[in-house]
Amino acid sequence: MKFRFARHTSKIESLVYFYTKVLDFEVLGEFKNHDGYDGVFIGKADEDWYLEFTQNEEVPISKFDEDDILVFYPETESEFNKILENIKIFKIPLLKAKNPYWQKNGICIEDCDHYNIVVSNERIL
Repeated sequence: MKFRFARHTSKIESLVYFYTKVLDFEVLGEFKNHDGYDGVFIGKADEDWYLEFTQNEEVPISKFDEDDILVFYPETESEFNKILENIKIFKIPLLKAKNPYWQKNGICIEDCDHYNIVVSNERIL
């Protein structure tokens, strides 16, 4: 089974920058003016999942809270350390995860739409 997480935004260019520069993902594809929407697919080429961000003239009405998070599991210590390095380079503030489990087993940051992201270290440490 493959997985796609789709989210509407008004900051598509900022999200592309964030996910490719900070989390080291790749742009896997994009589309322009497809039924009034622009979109981009972001992930890792060798994985069976990706994120899709769409944008049109409508302002998104997103409802989420601190327990709504995307969790990513780097497979190697070097992959995790690269993300940590990028977080420092781009001065991304670390957040305190609401769930104590993630406070112990990862780091929490947020993207430019203020969605929380956890980068887990539990599989590599």
